[in-house]
Amino acid sequence: MTDRQGAVLVEGAPVPRGRFPHVKVVGDFVYVSGTSSRAADNTIVGAEVDALGTTTLDIRVQTRAVIEAIGRLLREVGADLADLVQVTTYLVNMNDFGGYNEVYGQYFDEHGPTRTTVAVHQLPHPHLLLEIQAVAYRGR
Repeated sequence: MTDRQGAVLVEGAPVPRGRFPHVKVVGDFVYVSGTSSRAADNTIVGAEVDALGTTTLDIRVQTRAVIEAIGRLLREVGADLADLVQVTTYLVNMNDFGGYNEVYGQYFDEHGPTRTTVAVHQLPHPHLLLEIQAVAYRGR
């Protein structure tokens, strides 16, 4: 659903945990709100809890899920991952940088978007290891 200001809430995507759109289109630019590995059913991709309550979090699985989710959001507005010009990643733990970087490199190279990666104290759910915000340009 797009409003007249270019704000888009994507059907089937996780409902935002606040009053903001998944995507905002301004001219040829597409701004993607911070995206995590939270699925539409509110489960966290890359987080498993066993019968004893032991939690296993996988930065590689979460990174892949986030990049794929951003790709789906972009496709809703006529763009794709190749249109990304800037990415900001928020990692809860810089010890996960290697695994994040490994998966990121499967999608992008030195010709891809500019990137900034920062450590943050926490994200909205304790099982989330990262969140990515992005900007794409559709003017071809």
